[in-house]
Amino acid sequence: MIVAKRLYGALDAGLVVNPALVENQIVGQMVQATSRVLKEEVLFDKSNVTSLDWVSYPVLRFAEHPDVVPVVVQRLEEPSTGAGEEVMGATAAAIANAFFDATGARLQIP
Repeated sequence: MIVAKRLYGALDAGLVVNPALVENQIVGQMVQATSRVLKEEVLFDKSNVTSLDWVSYPVLRFAEHPDVVPVVVQRLEEPSTGAGEEVMGATAAAIANAFFDATGARLQIP
């Protein structure tokens, strides 16, 4: 079982008018990405999706989520560019690389 305990995520959105909102966005993105990498799986039978509720579709629970340290890169001279889902891909890569660093093996998707 893989457990992500702490993640650091930085996001450059140019001029950030409300850094606290961007910090919340970073935390949410990283927790969701961690859930996708470590737990989430859509199941199917021969004709339909069988993951129809939160019991049959596993997600990271509050007690399982990592401590996220958000870093807002504030660039006052640049225009605001917004904060969407930029750190999600990097989060998945960081978890996969940390697993490789610890074990010498690459994560395999079944």
